[in-house]
Parts: sequence; C-alpha cells; structure tokens
Amino acid sequence: MAIEDIILFIFADFGGTDTAWLLTCTCLVFIMTPGLAFFYGGLLRKKNMISMMAMCFTSIVVVALFWFILGYSLAFAPDIGGGIIGGLDFIGMNAVDPFYYPVYSTTIPHMLFVIYQMMFAIITVAIVASPFADRAKFSSFVLFCIFWLLLVYSPIAHWVWGDGGFLGSMGVLDWAGGSVVHINAGFSALAAALIIEPRRGYNKEPMEPSNIPYVLLGTALLWIGWFGFNGGSGLGANGAAVLALFNTFMSSCAAGFVWLLIVWYKTGRASMLGLVTGVLAGLVGITPAAGFVSPMAALVIGAASSTVSYIVLSWRTKSSIDESLDAWSVHGISGILGAILTGVFASFGVEGLITGNIVQVFLQGIGALICMAYSFGVTLVIVLILKKTIGLRVTSQEEYVGLDITQHGEQV
Repeated sequence: MAIEDIILFIFADFGGTDTAWLLTCTCLVFIMTPGLAFFYGGLLRKKNMISMMAMCFTSIVVVALFWFILGYSLAFAPDIGGGIIGGLDFIGMNAVDPFYYPVYSTTIPHMLFVIYQMMFAIITVAIVASPFADRAKFSSFVLFCIFWLLLVYSPIAHWVWGDGGFLGSMGVLDWAGGSVVHINAGFSALAAALIIEPRRGYNKEPMEPSNIPYVLLGTALLWIGWFGFNGGSGLGANGAAVLALFNTFMSSCAAGFVWLLIVWYKTGRASMLGLVTGVLAGLVGITPAAGFVSPMAALVIGAASSTVSYIVLSWRTKSSIDESLDAWSVHGISGILGAILTGVFASFGVEGLITGNIVQVFLQGIGALICMAYSFGVTLVIVLILKKTIGLRVTSQEEYVGLDITQHGEQV
C-alpha cells in the first residue's frame, strides 16, 4: 500500500455499523487464542502449563507475520490454480485496497477483512498445538506453525471461502469454519499425534488436569470470542449476525447440558470439565451452520455434537492415541458432524431461502472428506520432515523435569 493510500485510509470515513461490528468481532476472535491458552494450560500437569500457553501465545505473533507476508494472499487473492490456491496479488499486503474489496464486502474496509481472517488463522494454528503438549521441542512447534499455515490452512481457506475456491464454487456451505478451522485442525492434530507418539507414561501414570479454574476461565473466553467468530462471519451487522449469534449460544448450551448429563449418569458426579467440553463441542458443531439454520436445528446440532464427541473422546482416552487435549475428538469430530447437519437443516442463505436436502448433504460430506484427507495427509508429511530433520521430541530427562523449565526457564 502506497503512502498516499495510507493517508487517504486514515482520514476516510468508514462510518457504517458493519465496520463497527467487524472491528468488535475481530477483537472478540482475538480473545479466543489467549482463552485457548488457559483452557489447554489448565488441562496439563503443572510442570508443562507455561509451555502450552507459550505455544498458543507464540502462534499469535508467528501466524500474524506470515499471514501478512504470504498467507492471506494464498487464501484470498484471486484463484490461479483451478480453484486450488490464490495468487500472489496480495503478497506483503502489496495490493490490498485501502477501502473496499467488493469480492468479499462492499461495506467494510479490505484491511479489516484481512485482520479479521488473520484471527481465524491464529486460533486454528493454536488448536493444533494439542498433540505437541508435554513432549515436543518448542522450536519444532514454531516451524510447524509456519509450514502448516502456508501449506494446509491457507489452501483450505481458499477452497471454501476464497475468490474462485473450488469447494465454495461447488456450493459447499461453511458459515464460519467447520471445515476451514475445525475439521482442518482436528485431523491435523490426529496426524501429528501419530507421528510424535505418546507421552512417556501415557495410560500408565496419572496425568490429571492441574488447574480446573483455568480451564473454566479459558472456556469463558472462548465462549465470548465465539460470538465474534460466528456472529461476524456474515461480515455485517444485520439479521444474519443475530441469527448466528443466537444459534451459537443455544447450541453450546444444549451441548454442555447433554455432556453434563451423560457424565453425571455414568459417574454419579456433575463434572464441570465435562460440561465445558460439551460447550466446546456445541460451539464447534454449530460453526458451519450458524447463519444457515433455525434455532431449533441449532439445539439438535449442539446435542448431537456433544453426544458423538463424548463417544469418540471416551474411546480415544482408552486407545494408544495420545492426542493430548482432544482437538481431534472435539474439533474434528464435531466439525464433521456440524458440516453434514448443515446440509440437513439449512434453511437460510445469502440469496434467501434454501432447503436442506440430500444433494446438499452430499456436498457437505464431500467437502468435509476432502478437507479431512488433505489436512491429515499434508500435516503427516510436515511432521515427518520435522522429525527427520530437527527432531520433534525433547529428551526423556527433559520430559520428566517438565517443559516449562527445560524449554522456557520459567515455572508456575
């Protein structure tokens, strides 16, 4: 952007409610990553809490820089590869229009769209920190962030939301990131967990959460941030934003209540960790559907997401798969279910009334399957390369002492 454009931009009047709402939503989505740091950190043993929180906070600065340099262009510049990838038109923000870019919105500045989408990229990369917990080198995670953003996140964002992306052109519906964020992050986390391998002592030693209040605080911040996540994805302060926000809250409440009841019935205790995990599953499940379905459908999606994620998480914890913080069980599984149920319950769209039908269900399933396969496969390759080059795991002694001290020289 030339200095003359910047001067014009500074003194321009973007006095619309859409701009004000998206500025607010950008801040709300940003809150989600620090919230995830508390959520993830509280779930780990005390000796690794800072290390996990450091991964989340580091993802903010690393992703922001590489999104600015290249990631945004690959995701949202005009397509150059048959619907596969964006071009280099926006590399380094070089040709980002100082005012509006009508392909995405005629009511908010292009720069605001860039930073709003940046917040989505940041939280998605942070979610994939899950399988690195308790055992991975910090340096390997930082490099992973860069490669994963450019090779996995940006292409999938282009397919679904970008100018000319093939899944969006096919008619696949994804309101706020069921595929781009949650299926993508969940199945990438599964791939990384398989290569990194379990923590020493997994399923043999106690690995209980060290700070449940931190988990509850993190959930609260994620919950608040999700209103910007789903409420802002229509890029306007309008009825669609209200519907998406309302559906987001009701789906998460239904999901939290269902998970609470299941755990209460099975254990005789009302687990708050269970309740907030259910809330998270409901938030994930409604994400692809939030602006397309009725509130009653949102309740069904939330309850179904919670139930299915509970079943998968229960199986995962008894298996040899140490996907430590269950990004796959919650984000990946609820993301798939939400994507498919969007096709079942869709009632509204940007062009007016639409109807859930078998064709839309098929499109949703195909879109979810493609994103799942790509994110799993490419992440597998990235993590394998890191393992063969700089290495992924800390030493057994460092793992025993804890990553807070050995990787950061800090402790709680």
